[in-house]
Amino acid sequence: MTVYRALCPQTSPPKPRYATLRTLFEPSVSLVDGQDERVLDANALVFYYPAPGTATGEDILELHVHGGTAVVKAVLAAIPETIPKNAPQTIRYAEPGEFTRRAFYNNKLDLLQVEALGDTLAADTEQHRRLAVRGSSNVLAERYEAWRQKLLYARGELEALIDFSEDQHFDEPPAKLCASVAKQVQQLKSQLQANIESASRGELLRNGINIALIGAPNAGKSSLLNQIVGREAAIVSSEAGTTRDVVDVNVDIGGFYCRFGDLAGLRNQTQISGTQQIGEIEKEGIRRAKERALKADVIVVVLSAEAENPASSEISVSIGSEVKEVLKQIDPGSQKVVCVLNKADLFASNAHLSNKRSKFRHHRALRDFFDLSETRLFAVSCTNAQASNIDDKSDPSGIQTLLNGLTQLFGRMTAAVVPREHDRTGNNSAWVESLGATERQRLLLLQCLQHLESFLGEVQDNDRNEGGAHGHGDDVDVVLAAESLRFAADCLAKIIGRGESGDVEEVLGVVFEK
Repeated sequence: MTVYRALCPQTSPPKPRYATLRTLFEPSVSLVDGQDERVLDANALVFYYPAPGTATGEDILELHVHGGTAVVKAVLAAIPETIPKNAPQTIRYAEPGEFTRRAFYNNKLDLLQVEALGDTLAADTEQHRRLAVRGSSNVLAERYEAWRQKLLYARGELEALIDFSEDQHFDEPPAKLCASVAKQVQQLKSQLQANIESASRGELLRNGINIALIGAPNAGKSSLLNQIVGREAAIVSSEAGTTRDVVDVNVDIGGFYCRFGDLAGLRNQTQISGTQQIGEIEKEGIRRAKERALKADVIVVVLSAEAENPASSEISVSIGSEVKEVLKQIDPGSQKVVCVLNKADLFASNAHLSNKRSKFRHHRALRDFFDLSETRLFAVSCTNAQASNIDDKSDPSGIQTLLNGLTQLFGRMTAAVVPREHDRTGNNSAWVESLGATERQRLLLLQCLQHLESFLGEVQDNDRNEGGAHGHGDDVDVVLAAESLRFAADCLAKIIGRGESGDVEEVLGVVFEK
């Protein structure tokens, strides 16, 4: 209240958590200089929030002044003058993030909520915003703490086995005790793996989905990119090999942050007629295109439909050897493939196009590489897109249908992973929060998983050597196994900002209980 009494002399303190109208005075100007010379703002709103019920857990005084630049500067300049020069405390500007740091130190926010706050400030798309909002709850912190407590209890059981196995009687024999702990750790391992996978999917929402447009020269990749982003981001020409380098464009599709890469057309010398040669620049562009495609989250294969007679039941489509080479190297587990049939305007009617799509989906050249279901195959016409009105809801170009299909694909790619034992319960809402886990949390979870695997390896190796479950606890190195659990619990403690997890009182409580 020192600042308030200096800026608002001879006035009663404001009622906590209520707006109070006050005149702000400059504390460095004496009364003899006149009343008008001292006024900073004649009508300012003052809010006083007493500790500990504040955002930071400390006393907070808010000054709501008129927004003119001169008024704000004058008030900011006057605030440091409210503290006497001989006083031990000083007033300074807050460092970046200092209010959040104080809230963390005063237990108003946990470490995960602090990270979620940073995510909220950095969110550019709707899906990223939703991801940040999920992390602002304490669901993840409670889950990590529950896992830590399980490991702490399991470690306490092993510590009791170490300290009192020779002179004390246990309710359970050592073999059964180790088997019980191993079963708990195995269940926890399954949950950790699901959490880690969900965290990786959440990174797609946070950092963006990397999409590569690949295909032969003149297949329509650049034209398709321009239609998706709504501007001429890439040069379009009838001359083959126009795109030499990767053209990156960021765009928001259905709330998902996407990074499209228009790549050089893939071809080799055998696909060129006449005396034309592939130059060194184009070769480098093709090399970069292949490299970028194999790193993409989604590969959009753009193929050009060619039909000399549109009424024919046959569709002419070819996949170049260079495109086939890329498709053979994709990882089906982490990369998704979408096929776009360009130049759909060549067909006479929608019914005729539907027939072509059916034949195209079962094309022998495509079946060898990926499953062309209806959700992965789209027919578009960049020519119709250029001619149609932007408000035309009939979607004659098929571009909007493609974008809707991509949005649905992105939704499946970023869905939370649920462990099998929880999947049967039907209540999976809590696991959706795992998408909000940050990269720091994911790396610590990976370390925790490694320590759990070390523990299971120690116990299971002993089980195999003894020829069955009766070997648990007889020759297993209990000290080493307990240390693995301690390291695993330490990783979980670091996630929630607790530091070392091996609190002596907590471990001893379990030891004495046993």
